[in-house]
Amino acid sequence: MTLRRLSSSAAVAALLTGLCASYAAAGEHPTATADSKAAAHQAAAAPATLDTLSRFFARDGKVSLTAAAPRIQGDAVPVYTLSPEFVAGRAGASVAKLEYLASTAVSSDGQKASLWTVPQGTTWKVVNIATGDDEARYAAAGASRLPGGTVFQEPQINAWYVQKGATVLPLDEDAVRAVGAKGTTLGAYQKRVQRAYGDKLPGSAYAKSGKAGGYGQSPEEARAQAAAAAPATGGDGALTATSVTAGAGALAALGLTGALLRRRRRGANLA
Repeated sequence: MTLRRLSSSAAVAALLTGLCASYAAAGEHPTATADSKAAAHQAAAAPATLDTLSRFFARDGKVSLTAAAPRIQGDAVPVYTLSPEFVAGRAGASVAKLEYLASTAVSSDGQKASLWTVPQGTTWKVVNIATGDDEARYAAAGASRLPGGTVFQEPQINAWYVQKGATVLPLDEDAVRAVGAKGTTLGAYQKRVQRAYGDKLPGSAYAKSGKAGGYGQSPEEARAQAAAAAPATGGDGALTATSVTAGAGALAALGLTGALLRRRRRGANLA
């Protein structure tokens, strides 16, 4: 199985050293307002980010550093992931929570990458550069299948869905395997994820044992682990920490789930 977006390559880790401090360190939750999307786009299109993107696209020799000429394509899209409160069955909990905003970057030779942006104080910062454009593609696929719905990821199995009202529809093969090609009801989906992850929520024995951080980590735990994994922040405030591709600590800081997370390159299932 080919891992997507979690490269342990020393070259990629070195290349991306310099990205800003993680989402957990910001101590804030992103919001998907028009202003926040515009700010995320501005952060993605900043000269320092484009310079890092040039090196990212040139890292394997597919294009030269000077010829990469990256550009930001389209608007930033909100990225939602399965909510622990929903898994736990908390009354009124939404199926997913907003994690970050993603902007798609394209190089001169057609390579694509996703820039994950989160708030830090009054500004937005890029915290990861990931290969491919899953976020934008699945956002478009969800809007086509269920207009007005919430597109979200179940990161533990890398499944993408769209939810509106009582309906949950699959957007990729992993989701089809989980809920069937015709989808499922919101209630049935909640029962499935509660069976799968209910014993792995924050505060559970599984989480306390340190196995892949449980379902997720508290912000304090994530900050501590990220601080141990990340290099010192530079003084200019621009793109100055490590990408999540560089270590599990930063993965945890983004609220992801360590060994439970599988990121694979897939096309959206539009059937």
